[in-house]
Amino acid sequence: MGWLYMRSLAGHATPKAYLDAQFTYDRDTGGSRVLASSLVGRRTYYAAVEWITAGSGEREVWGLICLVRYNPRDREGLVFGYKDMSESMGPCESECPARILDLLTATDNTYALAWRSRCRARLSELSARAAKPTPKPGDVVVLAEPILFRDGRTFSRFEAVARPGRARSVLVYRSELGGLYRIPKLKARVYRIEPGPLHARPS
Repeated sequence: MGWLYMRSLAGHATPKAYLDAQFTYDRDTGGSRVLASSLVGRRTYYAAVEWITAGSGEREVWGLICLVRYNPRDREGLVFGYKDMSESMGPCESECPARILDLLTATDNTYALAWRSRCRARLSELSARAAKPTPKPGDVVVLAEPILFRDGRTFSRFEAVARPGRARSVLVYRSELGGLYRIPKLKARVYRIEPGPLHARPS
């Protein structure tokens, strides 16, 4: 299905509220209800949608993914747009929260199973990153792979220091030559923490 655009949220306060209502309805063939949903990064909506078939009462909970564009100041007045996909379409987006995945009923659809597996793998990776130790001022961070910085220098050992003029929770990293650097996405890297101060600085 392609993108759908509209000039308002039809009285709903947020894109999430609009989509919750859009996929909650009753028909002769059955009823649909959003059990849980989340708008991740303001660009992707995930939901666990319950479908109960009329007559038989058969129940299924499936994963819904919507790409979202929301711009209240759009020059053409098309303030909100979305593109919806089911998990069985094998969407690329895989940041679905665990509380939504946990509500989905069993499926034998290959694409849906692959999507759920990718979402679970990402959650496991995020959990592993969160469990890594966080450097404190004075700690020495040793990276498994050195970083090449914009100044052309490469380092793998740094001392964590509080950023000057900022809260102590904001850290920068002093290299072995004394310069201050940022380490992008530290917890996505392989590293260990040693007690400071930084040793073996070249003369």
